[in-house]
Amino acid sequence: MARHGDLVGGHPGVTLTAIAGVGETPFYRGATRLPVELMLDAALAALDDAGLQRTDIDGICPPPGYTSAEELAVNLGVRDLAFSATSSLGGASSLAAIRNASLAVAGGAASCVLVVVGWNGYSWLRPREGVPVPRHGLTLTSAQEVVTDVMVPQGAIGPPQFYAPIANRYRHERGIDEHDAAAFAMAMRRHAARNDLAVMGDRPLTLEEYLASPMVSDPFRVLDCCLETDSAAAVLVTSVERAHDLRNGGVTILGAGEGRPDPPDDVAGRADLLNIGLCAAARRAFAGSGVGPDDLDTVGVYDCFTYLALLQLEALGVCDRGGAGDLARSGALDLGGSLPTNTHGGLLSQGHTWGMNHVVEIVRQLRGTAGASQVVGAEVGAVTGWGDFGDGTLLVLGVER
Repeated sequence: MARHGDLVGGHPGVTLTAIAGVGETPFYRGATRLPVELMLDAALAALDDAGLQRTDIDGICPPPGYTSAEELAVNLGVRDLAFSATSSLGGASSLAAIRNASLAVAGGAASCVLVVVGWNGYSWLRPREGVPVPRHGLTLTSAQEVVTDVMVPQGAIGPPQFYAPIANRYRHERGIDEHDAAAFAMAMRRHAARNDLAVMGDRPLTLEEYLASPMVSDPFRVLDCCLETDSAAAVLVTSVERAHDLRNGGVTILGAGEGRPDPPDDVAGRADLLNIGLCAAARRAFAGSGVGPDDLDTVGVYDCFTYLALLQLEALGVCDRGGAGDLARSGALDLGGSLPTNTHGGLLSQGHTWGMNHVVEIVRQLRGTAGASQVVGAEVGAVTGWGDFGDGTLLVLGVER
């Protein structure tokens, strides 16, 4: 295991950055407050966690939709907004935004950047009395034109249909089967049982229940699919030196990267369906970080679907190609295993905040404040992101013991 002191020692003159504060809301199914209000709650929680004031923020990275840096700044009382940026990689946007925040701090464009995401992921499809509808929703890009013009006419109306070809190719080429997917889903439920915030915390999952769940789009069953929730989460990025003097210290950002499949806006036209964005993102994030996949003590993987989570573990490099199923069935991903993964329950069993809840969990793990889900001695962790048609991001984090 490489130590944090060794990791940062080889970067003379470089401003190292850290996550100094984290915050999140509960996971609602029919929130009575708008997404921007939930984001403000998460931002205030992150400020309190760090021991910072609203006026300490001079940079904001909002999500692609629902709000803007300006709206957040006005409502938070930020007096001098020096930097803002928005990344549009779907569910991979959260980690890309943290990367942007880190670059801004390292480059001197800002000293303390708020990165926040939030949405009405449950209630926007189920409008009802008493649940507010935001004036602005997700910001759609040209990818929506591919969906509207190409995919919908062929019957692909949502992510289970968009990603099914990737999952089926994965099964065919690497021998992954439904028992592997079930093992991952059941591990997430076991983790959720230790998390008071988890939507599925009181609902154990058996193999029989998994296999009996209805098919949505082959090979995805209902229990292969992540939850839909209304929620928000936030982190604060500043320099390592500043974070060291704050309430909870800081978790160092050792590396960050993003990548996209080829072509990025289509699935059917790809030469290799399994060459996902995380393949390049992982290579870029680990380069110069001082750590590699074998150094990871815990991982947060973007588990929008079970098969795609397993594929990401392979792209991350923590096992051989085709080995993620064995990893899941062996218990390695459980608390107490060799690589505890999504110890909060993940998107499958805690809730869906664009993967930012994974960052919050890994930060707490590395601080040693994860409570009943704590990975003993965790020093190095990573979080993956998945968005749009397979865009990928990776954040590598570490602490000194």
